Amino acid sequence: MQINPYIVLGSAVVGFLVGLTGAGGGALMTPMLILLFGIKPSTAISSDLVAAVVMRPVGAFVHLRKGTVNLRLVGWMVLGSVPMAFFGAYLLHLMGNAKSAEKMIQTILGVALLLGAAAMLLRLAMDKRKGNERKAIVHDLHVRPLPTIAIGMAGGLIVGITSVGSGSLMIVFLLFLYPMLGANQLVGTDLTQAVPLTVAAALGALTFGHVEFAVTTSLVIGSVPAVLIGSFFSSRAPDRYIRPAITFVIFASGLKYVGVGTTVLGWILCAVLLGAGAIWLTYVRPWRRDFLPEDTVESIIGEPAPEADRSS
Repeated sequence: MQINPYIVLGSAVVGFLVGLTGAGGGALMTPMLILLFGIKPSTAISSDLVAAVVMRPVGAFVHLRKGTVNLRLVGWMVLGSVPMAFFGAYLLHLMGNAKSAEKMIQTILGVALLLGAAAMLLRLAMDKRKGNERKAIVHDLHVRPLPTIAIGMAGGLIVGITSVGSGSLMIVFLLFLYPMLGANQLVGTDLTQAVPLTVAAALGALTFGHVEFAVTTSLVIGSVPAVLIGSFFSSRAPDRYIRPAITFVIFASGLKYVGVGTTVLGWILCAVLLGAGAIWLTYVRPWRRDFLPEDTVESIIGEPAPEADRSS
């Protein structure tokens, strides 16, 4: 068994994004294996699922310690996702080497992810217009069982077939079903429900799929420490930082799945980041002294902030 250092490096980047956003596991890891390392799609999916069994519990543990997980919500999601994940793995087995079927599924998922990213931007605009703040406490959440089970079933089926869904699509669904929860709480709950889901999908992959253990080991070595670091940040960072990161990862995943080439994708993402940075600088203007809290100004310049800055 030969460990691939490039897969280790790539999986570390993806693992950090998974810990930070709850998304990007199958949506980024599987395309990386297929497009950059030439691994057969069904093998990449199965190997990624088995590696996720080790990776995701690490992120879930961090969020459980921080208290950003609603276990009742997790239970209802798992009720729908686990059996459908195993069924999805069986469907992948029935497809065999039908590359056209896999390509069609990838394209549909790509479109769904792009719609999800657009929906998250729309949700952000609606929240700003209405003045909504995501300050609900995750443990006081009023869980809606039937819609939550439906989300689990849809995500479980998709993750069983493609290893995508538990982080990318399901977190979008949760965002709209429970709109007042903060992004870190959504990430924590999603990472936790993904543990039994990925175990079920991995058992299906081991039963029906083609797991390459050298690839799986390389993924685990790179992703586990990285997801620990990402989860540490996501469990503590404010909502305004986590939500844009989630949207960006889902947008990138969607572009890759609809067939955008690696080079073109890189230019698109660079343009998006530069555009977002320019908009932020235009509206926020962080160089103003009144952009900073008073205590921050005083610590920087060593004197109290002027009255004009205080009043603004």
